[in-house]
Amino acid sequence: MSAPLFLVASLPSGSFVLDGPEGHHAATVQRLRVGEELLLADGRGGIATAVVRAVGRGTLDLTITSKVYAQPPDPRLVVIQGIAKGDRGELAVQAMTEVGVDEIVPWAAARSVVQWRGERGTRAHEKWAATAREAAKQARRAWLPVVAPPASTREAATRATFVLHEEATARLSTIDLPATGEIALVVGPEGGIAPEELSVFESAGAVPVRLGDTVLRTSTAGVAALAVLATRLARW
Repeated sequence: MSAPLFLVASLPSGSFVLDGPEGHHAATVQRLRVGEELLLADGRGGIATAVVRAVGRGTLDLTITSKVYAQPPDPRLVVIQGIAKGDRGELAVQAMTEVGVDEIVPWAAARSVVQWRGERGTRAHEKWAATAREAAKQARRAWLPVVAPPASTREAATRATFVLHEEATARLSTIDLPATGEIALVVGPEGGIAPEELSVFESAGAVPVRLGDTVLRTSTAGVAALAVLATRLARW
């Protein structure tokens, strides 16, 4: 089993005390012991390997043994995710983070059953960000994905590269991909993408694409598309 990963504000050197929520989780929940190895990540490409020297009450005394830095991915993989009801949004965020998404843009689509407004919207956005953070730790990622503020259709269209659409003829598995910059993929909510929204995306230059002959849920479409892109870009 690979060493567990914990997030820190900046990578330490020499000796380090892991405390706070991450220290509590490491010492109390995961019950790491003296001599065991773990990873510390700053979420910006840096990962340090450390060995537990002593265990306290919700803290670990560590010795840093090595540090590495991963270059930021290029092109970046962005998913403009239609806001979904219930826990489907969090399921999508969790799985997309695990397979390597670099940024998630919550999209207030016309057919989104749930609308993020006021305090409810703030809580929902915070939940997506927390879900991405925990999934990144589970996946041992060097870079934390960004969860951007919610975007309108016109705002999303300024970034969209491809739009997943069941009536598209081009396939994501064969279409030409940008060599650098970002690839921003639009995923609709449960009710799909409205015709007028598709028109806005196309007018902005986004290309409708499909994955295959089946129709996927909003919670799984982005994950499947990212798997295709990660393979084509040799991330996998």
